[in-house]
Amino acid sequence: MTAKKNTLKIKTANEDSYACALDLPGRKAVGVDPEIKASNLRRLSRIEGQIRGIQRMVEEDRYCADILTQVTSAQEALRAVARALMRNHLSHCAAHAIRTGSTEERQAMYDELLEMIYKNAR
Repeated sequence: MTAKKNTLKIKTANEDSYACALDLPGRKAVGVDPEIKASNLRRLSRIEGQIRGIQRMVEEDRYCADILTQVTSAQEALRAVARALMRNHLSHCAAHAIRTGSTEERQAMYDELLEMIYKNAR
C-alpha cells in the first residue's frame, strides 16, 4: 500500500497555506490559537520539570511507590497536552478536510484520525 500525498489548501487571513497536509514531511499546524500554544508550552515546561524531579528521585533511591506516583502524574499531564492538540487538530485541519476535501482527502483524514485515536487510547 502506498501513501498518497494530499495537501489541503487553507486560506488564512493574510495568505494561502498548505500546512494541513497529509503524509508529507515537515508539516506545520494551521490555526493554532496563540493562547492554546502558550498553554501547551507552559504545560510542557512543567512536565519537563516533573521528569527532572523523577530523575532525581531515582538517583536518590527514593521509595518506588513515590516515584510511580510522580510518573503517573507526568503521564496525565502529557495526556492533557495530547487532548488539547487533538482538539485543535479536529477543529481546524480535520474539520476543513472533511468539509471541503475531495473523497481521497476525506478518507485520508479519517484514516489519520483513527490512527491518532488508536495510538492515544493506549
